Amino acid sequence: MRTVLVTGPGGAGRTTAAAATALAAAREGRRVLLLTADRGPAPEAVLGTALPAPEAGGGALWGPPSEAAPGLHAARIATGEHFQDRARDLQDRGASLFDLLGASPLDPEELTELPGAEPLALLTALRAAHADGGYDLLVADMPPLHATVRLLALPEQLRRYLRRLLPAERQAARALRPVLAQLAGVPMPTQRLYETAGRWEAELAAVQDVLEAEGTTVRLVAEPGPLATGELRLARAALALQGCRVDALVANRLLPGVTGDGVTDGEVTADPWLAGLVTEQLAAHKTLHEEFLVDGVTVCELPHLGRGPRGRQDLAELAARARSTTIGVAAAGGNGSAGGFGVIPGGGLTDELDGWTGTGAAGEPAVEDRLAADGVLLWRLPLPGADRGDLDLLRRGDELIVGVGPFRRVLTLPSALRRCTVSGAGLRDGALCVRFTPDPDLWPRPS
Repeated sequence: MRTVLVTGPGGAGRTTAAAATALAAAREGRRVLLLTADRGPAPEAVLGTALPAPEAGGGALWGPPSEAAPGLHAARIATGEHFQDRARDLQDRGASLFDLLGASPLDPEELTELPGAEPLALLTALRAAHADGGYDLLVADMPPLHATVRLLALPEQLRRYLRRLLPAERQAARALRPVLAQLAGVPMPTQRLYETAGRWEAELAAVQDVLEAEGTTVRLVAEPGPLATGELRLARAALALQGCRVDALVANRLLPGVTGDGVTDGEVTADPWLAGLVTEQLAAHKTLHEEFLVDGVTVCELPHLGRGPRGRQDLAELAARARSTTIGVAAAGGNGSAGGFGVIPGGGLTDELDGWTGTGAAGEPAVEDRLAADGVLLWRLPLPGADRGDLDLLRRGDELIVGVGPFRRVLTLPSALRRCTVSGAGLRDGALCVRFTPDPDLWPRPS
């Protein structure tokens, strides 16, 4: 199942772009599920249909999906109900600990949703939708851009924490707990602690499999402007750091006359106030258009309708008036481009579903052997859009901690690099290049 995660700066029109993408795919004969965690009125207003809540106490992640159009079903993720279910489960499993401490568990009426519950519910919903397998395409209306970057990094980070706090080798001491309990005079931690950690590990691994699947991509939505340009560059580099593939940039609410090639498609208004907005948007969009296309990322232009999109007719009009430009892998060196009208990013979702190859993939770290020429091994991590001032690098044992602005990722070094010392680093052609010099005390000596 293809999964498209739609995100962008706050107020950029993520919900509208997600709904238009889902409707375009449904009209091509695909079975589409649109999921949103937005609890405001925007999803229902844009889709023109109600999104029922699940039955209380039923344990469902979302209510009965509404048929927004033939082939298109939409649902709202029930973050509050998910939090309460998890809290009740945690209390049940920790009953012996509460007894040991003399504490009383919380009553169901006291279980109020805490900050941070929404990301876990959204991740669980993505996994559940894949496990259901009843759709060809899953479109997720994600939180704002920076929150989504942190969300996509969460499964890997939590699994790392679990392995550090409850390493598997320590479970070998389980047989000694009854003896230790008698010596100490108090009950020792029960097997449930490790069982719970194991269950969390399995769930996080399943979510990470969904996020890292070949058919999962991120779709960025932005209203071109000076602030959006900087935010997109930082977030794009952070997404690449996490190994997330960006398949398209959706330039939303383009004013009349604004195109990606910097040439207006009509006469600019004589109104100086509106002409100033058009000029500013034109310059920002031209910059983004060039930066994304050169890396093989499709750019889609959605026009401003002169009103806030409401209902299926407005979504259909956006899908019909969309304009996409794609430079294929062979054309990335400047050999040409392809585009068209009436399609949503990627040359049409039909092409994406039938043999999508992920031309916008950032790529994984790779090692280049330059020992013969330069005496170093070069470790390359693609970070398109990164700025030198935003990068941070720290070697910690067999790991490299890479930072892009406020975002970080811990990467395990290949075995060859663990026997080397870091001798330098730089940002070249959109990639972080770290030079490793073999350590004479650890590097194999020729016989």
